[in-house]
Amino acid sequence: MEHNKMRILLTGSSGWLGRHLAPRLRRDGHLVVGLDVAPGPETTVVGSIADRALIDRVFAEHSIDAVVHAGALHKPDVARYAKQSFVDVNVTGTLNLLEAATAATNDGDLRRRRCDRFVFTSTTSLMISDHIREGRGDTAVWIDESMTPLEPRNIYGVTKLSAEHTCRLVNLETSLPIVVLRTSRFFPEDDDTHSDLPGENMKCNELLHRRLTVHDAVEAHVVALERAPAIGFGTFLVSAPTPFSAEDCAALKTDAASVIRRYFPDADGLYAGRGWSLPRSIDRVYDSRRSEQVLGVRYRTKFADVLDALRNDRPLPIDHDPSYTSPALSAKANGHTLSAKAIRP
Repeated sequence: MEHNKMRILLTGSSGWLGRHLAPRLRRDGHLVVGLDVAPGPETTVVGSIADRALIDRVFAEHSIDAVVHAGALHKPDVARYAKQSFVDVNVTGTLNLLEAATAATNDGDLRRRRCDRFVFTSTTSLMISDHIREGRGDTAVWIDESMTPLEPRNIYGVTKLSAEHTCRLVNLETSLPIVVLRTSRFFPEDDDTHSDLPGENMKCNELLHRRLTVHDAVEAHVVALERAPAIGFGTFLVSAPTPFSAEDCAALKTDAASVIRRYFPDADGLYAGRGWSLPRSIDRVYDSRRSEQVLGVRYRTKFADVLDALRNDRPLPIDHDPSYTSPALSAKANGHTLSAKAIRP
């Protein structure tokens, strides 16, 4: 099997990541089978990953070689769905995919299974406890893959962490190559918990410490898919490279703007031209160096690119769409179910 001609099952194909990732994978010569609860231009099969019979049928009918599992209920869905729905989709759905991916061939030989790699889209949100979220500490928290303990603050984080553990267990039991990508923010809509700054201003600020573009998220998944067999199993934090160092954490919490000015002396003036504000305080910094050094991700967009765009009157390198609606919300509005029962449009 040549990796440039894989049949890839992409879950969450109608979502923000999926609609960008599917054409990128096809450009590399792959055949993409999109699966989502909501119809979309990149979605081949409309249905729920919680439906094991549907998953088995998709694997059999499309001879799946690899899985990119980006489908999930997300943090904004906490207010819209019961906790059981998160378990059904984020945990049971992930297990369904893993078990289908590791199913034996007809002669029972696991070594000859067709599917030979699995990429799981996880989230940095599962690393954020109430303590971090509420900014109770005296310094910003430096966050990388070594951070412990992990104490997710909501059902979204709990179920994504459980899905990560399930990935690790299946890798240990079957040796299926699995790469887990803990992505930071890349959603285009406004933040549902903060409204003190305009959306574009906030997104550009977040590129300093907790955001990446959807295009860089796509490239991270492409690299993970290619490198999975060599990695075996690995968990990587994926976020735009921060300009800060761990030694900046105390100052970032008390006076972030002064730290930013030290790295980018003209940031104030460039922001003033837009009527924007630099962050006064930063409570966390994501360190994505391991994804660069070990996985081989190359991030195209950093905070410096925002200032370059402002300096040269070019379009901002971030996506901002306040009208964006997640597929899960669209599915619910149209009366579709997220349960194990197959969904029909």
